[in-house]
Order: sequence, then structure tokens, then C-alpha cells
Amino acid sequence: MGYPLIIAMNEITIAAICAVVGGTLAFIFVKLLDRLRRKDAESEAQSIVEKARVDASNRLKEAELKIKENDIQQKAEFDRELHKNREQLRDRERSLDKRQEAAEQQAEHLRKQERIVEATQRRLTEKISDAEQRNEELGKLLDLQRQTLHDLSGLNRDEASSRLLEMLEKDLQQEAGSLIMRHQKKIEETCRDQARELLIMTLQRYAAAHTAESTTSSVDIPNDEMKGRIIGREGRNIRSFEKETGVDVIIDDTPGVVIVSAFDPVRREIARQSLIKLIADGRIHPSRIEEIVAETGTEIERHIEKQGEEAAHEADVHGLNPRVISMLGRLCFRTSYSQNVLRHSIEVAFLSGMLAEMVGLDGNLARRCGLLHDIGKAADHEMEGGHPKIGADLLKRLGEGPEVVHAALGHHDEIVVEHPYTVLVATADACSASRPGARRETLERYIKRMEELESIANEFSGVDQAFALQAGRELRVIANAKEISDQAAAKISRDIAKAFEERLTYPGEIKITVVRESRFSEIAR
Repeated sequence: MGYPLIIAMNEITIAAICAVVGGTLAFIFVKLLDRLRRKDAESEAQSIVEKARVDASNRLKEAELKIKENDIQQKAEFDRELHKNREQLRDRERSLDKRQEAAEQQAEHLRKQERIVEATQRRLTEKISDAEQRNEELGKLLDLQRQTLHDLSGLNRDEASSRLLEMLEKDLQQEAGSLIMRHQKKIEETCRDQARELLIMTLQRYAAAHTAESTTSSVDIPNDEMKGRIIGREGRNIRSFEKETGVDVIIDDTPGVVIVSAFDPVRREIARQSLIKLIADGRIHPSRIEEIVAETGTEIERHIEKQGEEAAHEADVHGLNPRVISMLGRLCFRTSYSQNVLRHSIEVAFLSGMLAEMVGLDGNLARRCGLLHDIGKAADHEMEGGHPKIGADLLKRLGEGPEVVHAALGHHDEIVVEHPYTVLVATADACSASRPGARRETLERYIKRMEELESIANEFSGVDQAFALQAGRELRVIANAKEISDQAAAKISRDIAKAFEERLTYPGEIKITVVRESRFSEIAR
């Protein structure tokens, strides 16, 4: 047991000795390393310091070189600027020298001009004095000649002046008259060409269908037995029908046809449709006639209102009085020379609107004037007078403007034109009525009516020539100034009008104009 213990203690002692020796050696090694490190650090610090010194000296040298270079550059720039300034000063000196020379030359020129002006003034003064002397001499000569003329002519100064002015005035009047006539002719030709171009363009733009229609008041019946049923026992059916409709029913030997006659186109249409319904229904007696006529009258009134509204809408005319719309719708049953008046009015409205827009006027107002210009034809069978006056009175009472009223009154050139829209409506009315196909009338019938008018006028003594114008609405009569006087010409116009009323049948009115000797017209603007 003792021996292992001793061995263990020896081992501990050896280990302790080794540990002490190892620690001493380690301490010594660390000290050596530290000293070596200090030496390396000192040497490195010395090398860094030496390097810094070298760098500082190099940088100092570089800075000195840069400063020298900058000084050299600044000196070169200063030399260049100085040279430039010297060149500018030299240029300014040369320019000033040139200006001074120019000023001296100008001053010398001005001195020469002053001498010339002085010489000219002297000459002018001399000439003025000479002219005054000559004027005095001429005045004396004129006085002497005037006195000599007065002595020779026996006229004093005022009389001679007045006679001279009269002669001059006559010459000027002749020249002014010829000048006015020449310019007037030129203006008329220009206006005619422009008007023709406007009308052609308007008619080309408005390509409407022909409005000619053939209206009839005849009613077809299935057989001749229906005539007896229409007449009724002892004529009670036909009397009741005529009383309810206000028309005349003509039943003659013509097979298959019954004629309805009335001046009022609306009544005639109501009677025609009522008779058609009665024939189709087969029950013809007074109570049924009264019922059918009342029903048809209501339908026709609605149809009239609808036609008026559609016409106003088609022509783009708004704000019309209901009474005007109703009168407008009645025109769909009215014809003029086989031309439907409502379609004619719509066509005139479009043409008037396009013409107004081309000449710079209000197209809407022109369409309104054109649409309502023939409104009097809806009531001319109820009131006295021509349709222009009737239409103008109706439109005025119903609140239309003065342009619309005047267009209705004067679209046949029967009054003095006060508004330009009247001229446009009259032009559009003539274009619509005269274009091919608008009115279904044969050439022979047209020529015959024109010849009748002219032949009646030529029957009167003192009439040289007679011309029918405006499709028979106007007759222009040329009277012989040697045979009749102005009073006789007035009587001839009245006699011709009476002859037309007694011998002819025509719609509307015919204007008779008798021209004796010369007639001159002018338009005031």
C-alpha cells in the first residue's frame, strides 16, 4: 500500500515541476515575442514617418509647381485680355474716325444744301413777284374782256353767270342720266344673273315630287238600283243627306256614278265619304244618314288636324295657333289648277327658306311665311274678297307677325312690298306653280284662256296691245296715248274688269293694269 502512494506522490511532484517549468518558459517566450513586436512596431513607425515626410515634401513641390503654372496661365490670360482690349480700342478709334469723317462730310453737304435752298428761295421770291405782276395784268385783261363781252352781249355779270350755270346744269343732267341708265342696266343684268342662279340652285336642292292631283266628287255605285235607295221614298233619303251635309247630290242617267256638288271642299269630302259608307253598309235611311255624317265629320276633323300638324312638322314651323293648324289642314282638300294647295304650301315653305338662307335672311321665318301664304284659300268660299286679303286678316287676328301677314297679303304683287320675305314667298310661289307637272292643265287649255283674256281686252277702242301674265292672274294693257287720255285709260281698266266678271269663270282675282305712254319705276332702299 505504501509503494503506490509514493509513486503517486512522485508523479504529482513531477507534474508540478513540469508545470512550473512550462509556465516559466511560456512567460519568457511571451516576453521575447513582446520585445520583438516592439522592435517591429518602432521600425514600422519610423518607416511610416519617413514615408510621410517624403510624401509631404513631394506634395509641397507639386503645390509649388501648380502655383507657378496657375501664375503662368493667369499671366497669359491677362496678356490675351489686354491684347483684346487694345484691339477693341483700336477698332473704336477707327470707327470714331470714320464717323467723324462722315459727320464732317454731312455737315459739308448740309452747308451746300443750305446754299442751294437760299438760292432757290431767292428764285421763288422773284418768280412769286413776277406771278403777282402777271396776275394783276391778267385780272386787268379779264376785266377788260368781261366788260367787252358785257358790252357785246348786252348781259350783266349776274345774267351771264345764271345762263352759264343753266347750260352747265343741263349738260350735267344729261351726263348723269346716261350714267345712271348705264349703271342701272349693268346692275339689272347682274341681279338677274344672280337671281337666276339662286333659283336654279334652290330648285335643284328641293327635288319634290309633282303635286298635281285630280280631285273628284263622284261616287261609284255597284248598280243603278242603288240610285233609288239613295233617293229614298218620295226623296226623303236624298233630302236628309243634303240637309245633313250641305251639298247637292246629282243623280242623272250616267251609269254607275253619283255626283256630289258643293263649294266647300270639306263638306264635299264629308258627303263623299259618308255616301261611300252608306253604300257599303246598305242601310240608307234618315237616322242612319245622320249617324254616318256625324261620324264622318268627326273623322274628317281629326284628319284635318293631323294633316295640319304633319304639314307644320314637315316644314319645321312651330308655335302655330290651333286655329291656324286647322285652317292649314283644310288645304289638303283644296286644289288650284289641279295642284294640291297644302303640298304647294309646303313646297313654297321649303323654297322660301332656302332662298332666305342664301341671301342671308332668317330661314325659319321665311318657311313660316311660305307655309301660311295661301291660308286664305281655306276660307275664301266663306268670306268675301281674294284669298290674299282673307289670309292676311286671319293671320293678323290669330297673332302672326307682320312679315307673315304681309307675305300672305302681297305674294301676288298686288301691294307695295314692305318686307323682303314677301318677295321670297312670291318667287317661291311662282316657281312651285310654274314648274313642269305642278299643275295638270293642257297646253291648249292654257293658251285658250290666255287668248280669251287678251281678246276681250283688245275689243275696247284705244287698246294697242294686251298681254296676259302670271298664268292669267294679271293682264297688262298698252293704251294708245293719241286716242285716249288718262281718265279714259282708268275707265278702260274698269270696263275690262267688268267684262271679265260677266263673260269668264276663273278662280281668285285678275289684276288689270293699263299703261299709257311711258312708265318709269324705281325702288327706294
